[in-house]
Amino acid sequence: MGELFQFSDVAVAGSSGVRLHEVTLSIPTSGITVLAGPSGSGKSTLLRLCNRLEVPSGGRVEYREQDLALLDPLELRRQVGMVFQRPVLFSGSVRDNLVEADAESGDDGFRNVLERAALDESFLGRPATDLSGGEAQRVCLARALLAEPDVLLMDEPTSSLDGVAVSKLEHLGRSLADAGMPIVWVTHDLDQMRRIADRVAVLLAGTVRFVGTAEELAADGDAELVRFLEGADAG
Repeated sequence: MGELFQFSDVAVAGSSGVRLHEVTLSIPTSGITVLAGPSGSGKSTLLRLCNRLEVPSGGRVEYREQDLALLDPLELRRQVGMVFQRPVLFSGSVRDNLVEADAESGDDGFRNVLERAALDESFLGRPATDLSGGEAQRVCLARALLAEPDVLLMDEPTSSLDGVAVSKLEHLGRSLADAGMPIVWVTHDLDQMRRIADRVAVLLAGTVRFVGTAEELAADGDAELVRFLEGADAG
């Protein structure tokens, strides 16, 4: 059935320099693929290429064997949803935030996506400003699910959450992936990578240095990978 995303000799350059160097990588059509690496390694840049929040300066990105450069960005983002590092909600109630995403769904649709995000219908009337960080992030996930995406991109969605909220969001991600929605999840947290990843791609200095399982990564003897793992675990 082909790959979900295919990166072929992809480079991204900007005013601050080259962020990705001729990356070639395949992301499968199922499970959770984790993009790991230290800060500044290019993992978020790679993720943002998947729904054209970034565009490559060289090479080719494909989504389900279609060149992303030829796809309408708005239609692509309906198919490829995204949850960002910090939850951003509009003023007003949770319902108001969901209406902004899709006014036609109505309360039945809103209750459905809240349930999928492990929130009950009582949240519809809650002011967005009264939510905890974990609740706000789950509302952002519900908002992304309203578009009924085929794929979900997660850009360090738990980095500002406490332990209980982290566990809930990881569980939600696992449930969605097991139900057939592929997820691409960026993290610098190796413990999280070990908990959720079906497949791991490690980026170092804008290049892909490893692709495989978390167990295979732990056994890899590449010196730069060992330094990354030791440094991340020490942190």
